[in-house]
Amino acid sequence: MPKIAIVEDDQAISQMYRFKFEADGYTVETAGNGKDGLEMIKGFNPDIILLDLMMPIMTGEEMLKKLRDSSWGKDTKVIILTNMGEQEIPDSVKKLGVEGVILKADMTPRQVEEVVKKHLNN
Repeated sequence: MPKIAIVEDDQAISQMYRFKFEADGYTVETAGNGKDGLEMIKGFNPDIILLDLMMPIMTGEEMLKKLRDSSWGKDTKVIILTNMGEQEIPDSVKKLGVEGVILKADMTPRQVEEVVKKHLNN
């Protein structure tokens, strides 16, 4: 099964998605900020990353820049997982190459999984 990295500072949200994906057979690792996320991703080598933008220590945008600058993360699929409206997401984030944006408040874990499956199959 595919490997999913969830980089999200809200532990309740992170664990909710982790339980959903693991129950469906995915291998999941989580991190609570961009700095820890980068370290985890380097060793985990996920097929796709769910990345929050507003996090302590290192934001999602900062993490994404560093990921794209690395040989091991430049092509990894990333979906932004946020409560920001799509219009609020800086163009600089979109230019770094993301598969899409998921608004946490608008989707159930099952719907999030469907979006992830779609991007994993592309």
